Amino acid sequence: MSHIVEIQTEVRDPVAVQAACRRLKLPVAVLGSHRLFQGSVTGLGVQLPDWRYPVVCDLVSGQLRYDNFGGRWGEQTRLDKFLQAYTVEKARIEIRRKGHSCTEQQMEDGSIRLTVQMGGAG
Repeated sequence: MSHIVEIQTEVRDPVAVQAACRRLKLPVAVLGSHRLFQGSVTGLGVQLPDWRYPVVCDLVSGQLRYDNFGGRWGEQTRLDKFLQAYTVEKARIEIRRKGHSCTEQQMEDGSIRLTVQMGGAG
């Protein structure tokens, strides 16, 4: 029997944001005020490849603010890859924090499998 799981990611950890940027070879995320099409927002700004405006992470609410004009100013797949990288990096941080280690496997469908080794290095 299969199950459908829906996860809504909240971006709250600046260390995981920076790790996701490194993973994707993006510029370092910058904390401050960032210009979007209609005004400015404050948060941790991530510049995705070929995006006109940054994606701004509100670390308090966990929400993202961005303007890609329905894909005309930035491909949704770039944001999806960033969110995947953030989620993997956040999971790795929490796994290490609990004293465990993990291995990572890139799957053919683009997903990433993390396998946790309980109790330390593996």
